[in-house]
Amino acid sequence: MGTSRFTNSDFLAAARSEAWAKGPDTVTVDSVIRHLRAPRGSFYHRYASRDVLLGELWLSTILSFQEGFVAAIDRGDGLAAALHTPRWARDHLDDARLLLIYSRRDFVDGTWPPALQDGVRAQGERIQACVNRFAQRTFGGASQANRRRAMFVLCELPIAAVKGYLERRERPPALVDELISLSYHAIVTAGSHERE
Repeated sequence: MGTSRFTNSDFLAAARSEAWAKGPDTVTVDSVIRHLRAPRGSFYHRYASRDVLLGELWLSTILSFQEGFVAAIDRGDGLAAALHTPRWARDHLDDARLLLIYSRRDFVDGTWPPALQDGVRAQGERIQACVNRFAQRTFGGASQANRRRAMFVLCELPIAAVKGYLERRERPPALVDELISLSYHAIVTAGSHERE
């Protein structure tokens, strides 16, 4: 059978399914081609290695997550950005588990393939720009302390709030949103009194 029978999306879906079931470190070229019943050559026709496939999987997943977060920051709605994590986790439980339980290093061990490095760098810069804009708008400046406040309230706190549920394969309950909202308002109110 020719390589055209399988698409890049097929291989990404197979890797995602394997990673959902047992974690990204268990995904191998053999497990993916076995899952698809694809010939080995079909894999290597598209991907130079397992790391390239898993790098693309991680990047596509985090970019999907980031869409709603960035849109909320663009609207000037910091609370919606903070609440994006539990809401996205409810709607994308398995992908949320991949992103928030495992680290980027669990997908690609060592140096990222050159073709993916630009995408990884760009997504990191996009998040940092959002954090800086939020700090400037909410706390009156992008000092190191204000960027730390912003990173905590937008990213670290929501991730910590949902992680235990994701480890148990549970959707975060509405109580998580309430707790994030209370914490968000407390931090924003306290931080705004310390404007630069």
